[in-house]
Amino acid sequence: MTKAMILAAGRGERMRPLTDHTPKPLLPVGGKPLIVWHIERLRAAGFRELVINHAHLGHRLEEALGDGATFGVRITWSPEASALETAGGIRHALPLLGDAPFVVVNGDVFCDADFTALRAAAQGLKPDGPLAHLLLVDNPEHHPEGDFRLDSAGRIHTDGQPRLTFSGLGAYHPALFADLADNAPAKLAPLLREAMNADKVTGQHHTGRWIDVGTPQRLAELDRELGDTRD
Repeated sequence: MTKAMILAAGRGERMRPLTDHTPKPLLPVGGKPLIVWHIERLRAAGFRELVINHAHLGHRLEEALGDGATFGVRITWSPEASALETAGGIRHALPLLGDAPFVVVNGDVFCDADFTALRAAAQGLKPDGPLAHLLLVDNPEHHPEGDFRLDSAGRIHTDGQPRLTFSGLGAYHPALFADLADNAPAKLAPLLREAMNADKVTGQHHTGRWIDVGTPQRLAELDRELGDTRD
């Protein structure tokens, strides 16, 4: 069974003072915590086993979500004494994720992605083939230059135009993180660029809703939008 990991260890400096006492993934939007939107969508797509990392105010996350039974999933927690960055956090959680490819979701984005398709993409990853499959989105106003280029064959490259923005949603093979030291901070981008240069990263362009909920203003705008949707 494919597992999913939600990254929830960030401090959320740009969201202060909202995050001084509340982990960013627990900030309410559209009537429920941001992270619950992910959990519910993952559950609807058939995911039952979730791993969630945490550092800043991690006890608050565990208190709010527990073992996941309320949401129809099983949550295993991966605590970090201090945030290990994206790749470091994933590496630290590998013993919980197992030997099979898995899906990872940034806890501070809102996205209506097709997690069923992302799970299928995860199952096609292998050590001697594609190591990662990324969801790319149109460049937002705050990141107009984008990150990577997606070609017509579904391969992702570090060079060339046009460029799209990495959504924070992807599928990975554990082998991508095998050379990282455990419990040490490590960024994801260098690993991805190395794999791209070896032609081992695939992807797709998500044209649906995606928001990097990185500031109080964006959080408020999304809350209003979701509120209007519910009305």
